[in-house]
This record gives sequence, C-alpha cells and structure tokens, in this order.
Amino acid sequence: MIDSHCHIQFNAYKDDAEEVIKKCHELGVLMNCIGSQIDTSIRAVEYAEKYPDIYATVGLHPVHLSSTEVDEEEAKFTSHEEKFDYERYKKLANHPKVIGIGECGLELFHLPRNANKEEILMKQKEGFLLQYKLAEDLDLPLVIHVRDAHLEMITLLKSLNTPIKGVVHCYTSNWQDAQKYLDLGLHIGFTGVITFPAKKTDPKPHQELLEVVEKCPLDRMLIETDAPYLAPQAYRGQRCEPWMVVEVAKKIAEIKKMNLVEVEKIIEQNTKKLFNKI
Repeated sequence: MIDSHCHIQFNAYKDDAEEVIKKCHELGVLMNCIGSQIDTSIRAVEYAEKYPDIYATVGLHPVHLSSTEVDEEEAKFTSHEEKFDYERYKKLANHPKVIGIGECGLELFHLPRNANKEEILMKQKEGFLLQYKLAEDLDLPLVIHVRDAHLEMITLLKSLNTPIKGVVHCYTSNWQDAQKYLDLGLHIGFTGVITFPAKKTDPKPHQELLEVVEKCPLDRMLIETDAPYLAPQAYRGQRCEPWMVVEVAKKIAEIKKMNLVEVEKIIEQNTKKLFNKI
C-alpha cells in the first residue's frame, strides 16, 4: 500500500520516527512525505534520501503564506510567514525522489486575526499559481489543499484552461464539488475522516462525504493518512501513523462492496500512475 500523503518528518515523530518507519516497512507501506514549507520540504527530501520506502513532495502550504494561529485537535502552533521562493523549491524538486509539488492551495478556515479575507485569498492564489507553474515546468503532479474554499479553488483551476495533473488531498466536501474536480482531471484523496461516525448534531456533511466515496470512480481515488493528523476511527485519540492507511482502504471496500485486496491493488496502481516517479 501507499500512504499518498503523510508528514513523517514533522516534530510529532521527533522521538520515534525510526520506529514508525520500521513498522511501515514491515507492513509494506510506502510513504509520500509531504512538505508544508521550506524547512519541512527539505526534511522530506532528507527522509526520502535515507529511507527506500519514502518519497517526497515539496511545497508551501497556504497557511504558511501568512502568520496564522492554527489550533487543531492534534496540534496548536503559529505558522511562520514565508514567501514562495521559486528557484529554491525548484532546486529541491529536482531531486530524483521528489515526486510531486505541494501541498499548496487555498485555506480559508485558518485566517490571521483581523485579516482581510480578500487580501489573504489573493496572496494564496499567487502562491498556488507559482507552485502550479513549477509542477508544470518539472512535469510533476500537484498535491492540492482546499479548506473552506472549494468554490474559489474550482474557479481558479477552471481559469487555467489546461489539463491539471494532481490530487485534491483530504477531501471532505460533497459530490457536486468532487465531480468538478474529476472533470478537471484530478484525483481525490481520502483520509481517516471517512471512517469517523457522523456528528449527531449535524450528520449531513459526513453523509455527503460517504456519497462521494460511493460515487467516485475507483480509478480516481487515492488513500492517505495526513499523519500525524486524523487518525482513523479505530485509532481515534492516538497520533496517526502512515501504516493506519489500511483503515481508509477498508472503509472504501466496505462502501463499494468490494474485496479489500482488489481495492488496495487498484488504488496502488492509481498512485503510481499519478506519482509516476515511484
């Protein structure tokens, strides 16, 4: 199996990364180690150099284009503002084990305090378009982050008027948005979120997400953990680790009423086709 999106180089693993990577190796799980800014992108490449089961994707997450307070269940931090340095990232992306550009995209969930939403969105669009250009220049797929900004992202992607090679990672929106991404040629990445129970107070978003899993063509699906975030329901409350990606595959097999081995095989083929340097 391939965890198409994890952050094994993050500080959450600073004390036991070797042990986690060894467990993934023993279970036959390859990892796409995703950068979120220059430091974590450099570390992703260093991990890819050191471990045969790890590949790297380098890029600048939209939350790091501004200084922003991020408060999630698994982590709380203030992002460091960074401007996308095209040449520096290009040099990093020329490494033979760099297989993609990202994660990059639009993020309207976490905004700087007292921020002007339109100014932040403009800055994020500029950062995304630079990374889109880098991906095109190097013929690499994009790993796209979208949170609370699907309308804006779909509009931006349509304005490019060119085929787009990449994946919308950690997909949590509805089937209508998913269809638009699929029509643009993109893959959809699913995480442990699909294994969560629906919120009793607001079950609709989860029901809509499971509809996406049901209707999305299997050959356009990827599976991921986003580790150390979003541990699947079987491990909820624990730090997520890349080997847990099997839980995502199990849920897809259950929803599609398919054999798990067949689902794993097809999704592995999808991942290798998109990230064709694996």
